[in-house]
Amino acid sequence: MEDIAESGVVIGARGPEQGVDQPEKTPAKSIAKVSVGGLNFFYGPRQVLFDISLEIPEGKITALIGPSGCGKSTFLRTLNRMNETVPNTRAEGSVLLDGENIFDMDVVQLRRRVGMVFQKSNPFPKSIFENVAYGLRVNGLVRGVTMAEVVEKSLRRAALWDEVKDQLHKSAYALSGGQQQRLCIARALAIDPEVLLLDEPCSALDPIATAKIEDLLLDLVSTCTIVIVTHNMQQAARVADHTGFFLLGKLIEFNRTDVIFKKPARKETEDYITGRFG
Repeated sequence: MEDIAESGVVIGARGPEQGVDQPEKTPAKSIAKVSVGGLNFFYGPRQVLFDISLEIPEGKITALIGPSGCGKSTFLRTLNRMNETVPNTRAEGSVLLDGENIFDMDVVQLRRRVGMVFQKSNPFPKSIFENVAYGLRVNGLVRGVTMAEVVEKSLRRAALWDEVKDQLHKSAYALSGGQQQRLCIARALAIDPEVLLLDEPCSALDPIATAKIEDLLLDLVSTCTIVIVTHNMQQAARVADHTGFFLLGKLIEFNRTDVIFKKPARKETEDYITGRFG
């Protein structure tokens, strides 16, 4: 197999294993935060996910890559049942969060535990403060501390506090694109989710803003499990502990990121990483 490094993808340095030549082997067993078994998903009569099974490790960053239309965003939205907002859809199979099937959970409770940030930043037409406070207010989650304390903590976790602390009551629309995306992350973090899903959060951002988001994810993973969909293979290589490659609605390969990018087991994965298609 030819050297995957020819693709120009450089493995990052999240852990000591990345960027170091090692024999191909099965990754060490990690505690699974989310376990997916035999997942199929349908938009009406059209099936878009086929028998997806994988375990998302707790306290790690998992990246999902693949060409447009391959099902990775649909899969991501299944993890907090966001797809149920689309009429005439259905899922088959199991998705377990800490061993409990999410399809048996109250959906509001599920989305408190599994937060989501979308591709396009979508701040509410409110102040910066009220954007972060919104989820806390509607869920009645602030007890024993002031709203201001929770908002500050969330903005600090999103690496945004120092930039906005003197303009909390200004419109969120006054922020730059990168700041708006970090505000949306702060809003998701305010309810203290166990899992954070991000659907191409940097696709509309410049390289500087993208770097800030990536640094933020590396900081956040100490407090929550992160799953990110990205078209940017360099980004997956820089931040992810594990990577899954999707193609035509199927999970072709899932492994440690260094293995996926340097010694993939499947030819389809190698072809995608080296730019032969996609």
